[in-house]
Amino acid sequence: MNYFLSEDQQALQQLAREFAQGSIAPAAAEYDQKAEFPWLIVKEMARMDFFRLWIPEEYDGMDAGIMGLVLVTEEFSKACGGTALALAGSALGTFPLLMAGTDEQKKKYLPVLAGGEALAAFCLTEPEAGSDAAAIQTTAKLVGDHYILNGTKHFITNGGVAKYYTVIAKTDPTRGSRGASAFIVEDGTEGLVYGKKEDKMGIRASATCEVVFQDCKIPRENLLGREGHGFIVAMKTLDKSRPGVAAQALGIAQGAFDHAIKYARTRHQFGQSIASFQAIQFMLADMATEIEAVRALIYATSRMIDAGEKDYGRESAMCKVMAADTAMRVSTDCVQIFGGYGYMKDYPAEKYMRDAKITQIYEGTNQIQRSVIAHHLIKEYAGGH
Repeated sequence: MNYFLSEDQQALQQLAREFAQGSIAPAAAEYDQKAEFPWLIVKEMARMDFFRLWIPEEYDGMDAGIMGLVLVTEEFSKACGGTALALAGSALGTFPLLMAGTDEQKKKYLPVLAGGEALAAFCLTEPEAGSDAAAIQTTAKLVGDHYILNGTKHFITNGGVAKYYTVIAKTDPTRGSRGASAFIVEDGTEGLVYGKKEDKMGIRASATCEVVFQDCKIPRENLLGREGHGFIVAMKTLDKSRPGVAAQALGIAQGAFDHAIKYARTRHQFGQSIASFQAIQFMLADMATEIEAVRALIYATSRMIDAGEKDYGRESAMCKVMAADTAMRVSTDCVQIFGGYGYMKDYPAEKYMRDAKITQIYEGTNQIQRSVIAHHLIKEYAGGH
């Protein structure tokens, strides 16, 4: 479909596509097998200015908005969903700073992040606080001119490779979610320790580990926004980042589909290509239709956010639900079309299926997203829609 992208957006999309197919795709299987973070590719991403996408021009960014991030994440994820996360995960870690940081904080951190000299990570999830984000136990106690952080963050994307961590911690545990605050913690700070590196089913090129705070002392000026606003910052961050997760799922789905249709055209059974069988044709038709519907929703939502719409939580959740479920269905069908070969690591199909699964889980499970959507709907109709 023609989504009427601007000339700049078309150029960005084409640049991302060429980089993904030329640099990411050839190395995807190796990084996946070794579960190794793709530093060489990330440094090339930085050289090509991809980390400037979501950062305003005044802080050395490109100001390409959520739409720019979505276009690039989609193309990168077609080649490798794990490698794409180095970029998307840094965007996620940067959003709290963009939304709640002071001008002084932004001037200090954003140009470094824009240049790709450092990556960011977002620290919200804990061992006992996954979907129930308000149940976090990490604390930040103000002592003189410093906060002392204690606690463990779990399943952190870019954990151990990021330089800057945006952290949600309780400054007043007696107030529940209203007692949470947001902070910036720099790599190398005494008391910041990296725990277990996770051995994952999919997205194995992405770094995921525990981030532990043991009497971690940070300056008072590292508070993002005001005390007690951390949970709001976290929820707004996730609303803004979900189209990016959806774009990752979309890219995984499109990548799997591209391989499936190519294989169906070249694989012969009973004297003809399997693409000539109606059973396969119907699968391909459903896959393509779902992918296009997802793309339309993600692009529309991204444009809405970039246009300055204030309330987009419902649409962001819809993007994430629809894209993740589609990625799982399409990648599973891709494996089915490949048949026995699809189950083997010698072929790309099984990796897409493994990578797709996480998109239904992180940044709010799809079950939680449905609760978010329903909450918005009920609230809207209670107001006399």
